Amino acid sequence: MATAGVSISREDELRRLLAQVNDPELDEPVTEMGFVERAEVKANGSVEVDFRLPTYWCSPNFAYLMLDGIRKALDGLSWSPAYRVRLHDHMFAEEVNRGIEAGKTFGQIFGELAGDQDLESLRETFRVKAFKRRQEAVLCGLRRHGLTDREILGMDLAALDVVRFEPGEAARQMPRYRAALLERFPGRRPEEPVFVTCEGAGIPTSSLSAYLAELRGVRINMEFNGALCRGLKHTRYKETDVVDGEPTLVDFILDRVPERATQTLT
Repeated sequence: MATAGVSISREDELRRLLAQVNDPELDEPVTEMGFVERAEVKANGSVEVDFRLPTYWCSPNFAYLMLDGIRKALDGLSWSPAYRVRLHDHMFAEEVNRGIEAGKTFGQIFGELAGDQDLESLRETFRVKAFKRRQEAVLCGLRRHGLTDREILGMDLAALDVVRFEPGEAARQMPRYRAALLERFPGRRPEEPVFVTCEGAGIPTSSLSAYLAELRGVRINMEFNGALCRGLKHTRYKETDVVDGEPTLVDFILDRVPERATQTLT
């Protein structure tokens, strides 16, 4: 029984850490996106993870950022297990998996695939988008909560921490925004405003509505990309459904539309 207890605890820890790895472009957990096909703690304590992306041609840079996040999550497991991560059904899956088996780091494997792409610059682009998306959800939630724009923009960490949202997007994003804020501005003092631009500038009360319109554009773009990724993955790995008897856009993208039979006019 003790062994079973340890196994359950390790499985829970594995799932919890993997859930903290985000798709960098969408700022959504890779587990919720369905990219982690299998995550298993073996009887000897080792860990195996199978990872799939929604399309064969997903950017190798995006794949690197997610796989590197998974590696860091596995390195953080309390029992320090040996682990194996395998990428499936991707144009660079063979190179990636062969490199991993050879003991190369993800950085070494993807260094050649990335070419001269500045991966740190790419990370920063995605960090900015995530910061904005999380912030917009909290700002809109506070407005719905009945606070004035002046009250919102004057909030410090202590004031933010006592806010209790109803279950929903604002409640989900508030701790994530708080984490993003402190990660981006680690030297921030508790009494300083918690709502600033991603560059650290203050937001004038008179400009909040215009600022929120900008953040809304970022969110809509990310949500569209997220819906597309989910649809592509669902269609790729499951039976294709038709809408009103007709193929969907995804069917055309994945070349799953048969040629129509030629009709003979009588």
